[in-house]
Amino acid sequence: MSLHALVERLRESRGFRHKTDIAGVVASLASRLPRGTRDLAQAVAVGDDCAALADGDGYLLFAIEGLVSDFVQSMPWFAGYSSVMVNVSDVYAMGGRPLAVVDALWSDGLDSAAQILAGIAAASNAYGVPVVGGHSNARSAQPQLAVSIVGRARALLSSFNARPGDSLVMAVDLRGRFEDPYPFWNASVGAPAQRLRDDLELLPLLAESGLCDAAKDISMAGVLGTSLMLLECSGVGARIDLDAIPRPQGVDFERWLSAFPSYGFVLAVRDEHVDDVRARFVQRGLACATIGNVDASREVVLTQRHESALLWSFHDSPFIGAPVEAKT
Repeated sequence: MSLHALVERLRESRGFRHKTDIAGVVASLASRLPRGTRDLAQAVAVGDDCAALADGDGYLLFAIEGLVSDFVQSMPWFAGYSSVMVNVSDVYAMGGRPLAVVDALWSDGLDSAAQILAGIAAASNAYGVPVVGGHSNARSAQPQLAVSIVGRARALLSSFNARPGDSLVMAVDLRGRFEDPYPFWNASVGAPAQRLRDDLELLPLLAESGLCDAAKDISMAGVLGTSLMLLECSGVGARIDLDAIPRPQGVDFERWLSAFPSYGFVLAVRDEHVDDVRARFVQRGLACATIGNVDASREVVLTQRHESALLWSFHDSPFIGAPVEAKT
C-alpha cells in the first residue's frame, strides 16, 4: 500500500468530506452571528465535541448528533442505538458525565419508527442515560433522526488544549466487529452495561486528576480525521506513525483507519503522564498506544516504515475551520 496513495484516498473519503464541510458552516454562522462565543461564558470555542458553558464550580455540556439518512433507513435499530451512544461519547470526551438526552425523529408511520425507538431505549438502558423528551413526526417521506444531550463536567478535556511536545495517544476498544457495510466498529451492543459505563468513566477521571486536558472522540473521519480536528483546534501539527495505531486482528488496515468505533478517543498527553494514562486504559482491557508526537508545524505528516507523506497542512486549508485560540 503506497502511503501517498492512501493519503489521497483518505482526503476523498466520505468521513473526511463530511468534516471539511463543517468549515463552510462555521464560516457562514460566524458571518451572521456578531456575538462571540464568550458572551455566554462558553469555555471552549466552536469545534469541540460539546459546547461547554461555565456553570458554578464546573461546566454544563451540550451537544447534538444527526444520523445520515441512508444509515437510519437501512439499520434503524442500530441507528437509534448509535444516536445515544455517540452523544454519550461526546460528553465523556469533554471530561463530563451525561445527564439526559432528547430526540427528534421523523418517520413514515409509527411502525417504521418502532425499531429506531427500540434502539434508542436499548442504548439509554446500557449507558444509564434517560431519554427525557423530544420531537416526533410520523408523516415524513423518509426517516431522519437527531439526538441531543446535556451533561456536566468538573474539569474539561478539550480539543483546544494540545501543545507541542505532547504525545498523541489513541485509546480504543478492539473487542467488536464492523457493522457492514458501514465503517462502524461496534464494541458496545451486547457488552456488559457496567463495563461500558466504567470504561467511559476513565475520561472524566483523567481530567479531574490532572493527567490529561486534551481529547476528542474518534468520529466518522476515523482516527486520522479526528486527530486533524484536535490538532487544528489547538493550532498545532503532528507526526503520526501508522504502524503504532492499535488495530484488531484480521481487519483491513485502510478500512480500520476510517472506522468509527463505539469506544475510541484521541488524547494529547504531556510526556510525564503518558505511562499513567496508558496504564489506566490497559488495566480495563482497552488498547492504548502512543501514535504520534505533537509539534508546532501546523502540518500533519504520516509515517509508515521508512516512508512519509503529508496528510494535511493547516497553512494551506482548514479542515473543519475551527478558530485557533491564543495559548497563555
